[in-house]
Amino acid sequence: MKFIKKSHSCVRLEKDGRTLVIDPGDFSEPDAALGADAVLVTHEHPDHFDEGRLRTALEANPEAEIWTLKAVADRLTAAFPGRVHTVGHGDTFTAAGFDVQVHGELHAVIHPDIPRITNVGYLIEGGKVFHPGDALTVPGQAVETLMLPVMAPWNKISEVIDYVREVKPRRAYDIHDALLTDLARPIYDRQIGGLTDAEHLRLAPGASAEL
Repeated sequence: MKFIKKSHSCVRLEKDGRTLVIDPGDFSEPDAALGADAVLVTHEHPDHFDEGRLRTALEANPEAEIWTLKAVADRLTAAFPGRVHTVGHGDTFTAAGFDVQVHGELHAVIHPDIPRITNVGYLIEGGKVFHPGDALTVPGQAVETLMLPVMAPWNKISEVIDYVREVKPRRAYDIHDALLTDLARPIYDRQIGGLTDAEHLRLAPGASAEL
């Protein structure tokens, strides 16, 4: 499986000539979803879900489909009947040849005064990859590669470190990193890398790795 890092929380996974894209929001590249055979969206916040980009991708590929939670699906189903699938915690499905399990129900707490929205994470190929969206969801089974939301208004580095310790992945790649400045990156690298057993990794947008 080939992993291509896009900006912020968007990732592309390629296997057997097919492409799965997760969370092509408005912090990612305008063409992040183009060419996808399937798209997964974790929640409705605009840095993870850009309706215009998804519509463009679905129009460009009449065979492309989307799996997501109800709040996102409701905005697309009418325009693309039969191609938008609503999922929730505990569901399993196959998208573009990738086996997917859904884990999690709520977005992390931003502030007690802000209502929590639904957020789902996606476990790919039986634990090969886990993308939690905007939550520190522990899927309860082995994870080889964790897409790690490293910096967000709703987390702090101690929580990120404890999350990696609890999930126990073989490796953790930074995502949700658009707001992390270059000055801060060495601090995060040193602390996450030094205080967990996982291999802590980062890719520049557009770079790729084999998983």
